[in-house]
Amino acid sequence: MNIFKYPTKSEWPKILSRPVKEKANLEEVVNEVFAAVKKDGDKAIALYSDKFDGSSPAETLVSSQEISEAANLVSQELKDAIEIAHSNIQKFHQNQIFEEKEIETTEGVTCWRKETAIEKVGLYVPGGTAPLFSTVLMLGVPAIIAGCSDIILCSPPDKSGNIHPAILYTANKIGINKIFKVGGIQAIAGMTYGTEKIPSVYKVFGPGNQYVTAAKEKATTQGVAIDMPAGPSEVLVYADKSASPAFIASDLLSQAEHGTDSQSVLICTDETILQKTKEEVESQLEQLSRKSIASESLKNSTLVLVKNVQDAMLMINEYAPEHFIVMSEDEDYIIDNIKNAGSVFLGSYTPESAGDYASGTNHTLPTNGFAKAYSGVSLESFNKKITFQRISKQGLHNIGPAIEVMAENELLDAHKNAVTIRLNKDINSNYDSK
Repeated sequence: MNIFKYPTKSEWPKILSRPVKEKANLEEVVNEVFAAVKKDGDKAIALYSDKFDGSSPAETLVSSQEISEAANLVSQELKDAIEIAHSNIQKFHQNQIFEEKEIETTEGVTCWRKETAIEKVGLYVPGGTAPLFSTVLMLGVPAIIAGCSDIILCSPPDKSGNIHPAILYTANKIGINKIFKVGGIQAIAGMTYGTEKIPSVYKVFGPGNQYVTAAKEKATTQGVAIDMPAGPSEVLVYADKSASPAFIASDLLSQAEHGTDSQSVLICTDETILQKTKEEVESQLEQLSRKSIASESLKNSTLVLVKNVQDAMLMINEYAPEHFIVMSEDEDYIIDNIKNAGSVFLGSYTPESAGDYASGTNHTLPTNGFAKAYSGVSLESFNKKITFQRISKQGLHNIGPAIEVMAENELLDAHKNAVTIRLNKDINSNYDSK
């Protein structure tokens, strides 16, 4: 891990830069796959599944029998854990239901918004180096609560052509049964255009590697919405002299084991804590089953020593971390001053993994600095709002003159006339009363 002590502001961009793998042909590959799927549908998906994942199942739709068999392959211990996570995630997102309220902006002028679910949504669940069945909960639960009528799920198959049983079990548990054994760019392309087997959707959700992220960005140019540009995962820990180096190290490593392009950052005001954390990282790393992945990720990771919490917050808001862990005596100051972060974890006993799995908050979050402008996935992500307005005859008399003046000054005569003709003409009395 790289160590920087008291860096100047001019050094921040270099210190806080995200890891970017050299993929000069990334856009070219994405365009190629999208064009092929648009033209050849499932035939192209099979071709690229075999090329990229080394597996191309003859039938991509998971059968009801496979779903039933998956339940027998999941331990009761894991089922119980999933139940706890499901309950908490459901509680947190259930409380985000929109409350419709009518507003009378002027006497006789009433406006309101109605929330409706996005009808067709596609959930992408990574399954490459780790089967992220927790993502099924994070995306599926709010989609179900929102009332999305058509929910499909895509996840890459293993070499045997199967999706991990925990993913299938979790999806079925929450009520999702349209599951396809397709991953990567080809999955996003399939959900974008639709094929004979895979339905097209209006919005795609889910994390993934740089190829999946690029594919989602491509989808937006084809008329499909996405949750956010979510790429490689990241964590930033802020710690002062009160923090535990062992706790800090465990959080840095829990992020590092996600993938070789993940990033872990520590910003600290105490040099002793920083040095001990480095030693703890080296010690704990040796015990990890994904040591090789974490080791590669740590090459992208940074330990930064700053003078005080004020300097730290300036740097943190500039970085805009996906996950922000706080182990500090200045917690209230940090709560008041954090502006850019996907999700915040307060206190020494609040690890990032709590939010990843079972506390109730959503773990699908903006990365790569997008927390400056994007929120994480929530119930609202699966809904859209339609505005309504109703104006009585008296209401139009109240605001009509202002509309006429504004329209006239924008040289839009028909806009003005749409008001003037109503103000000057008697209309049916039954309608007048509305």
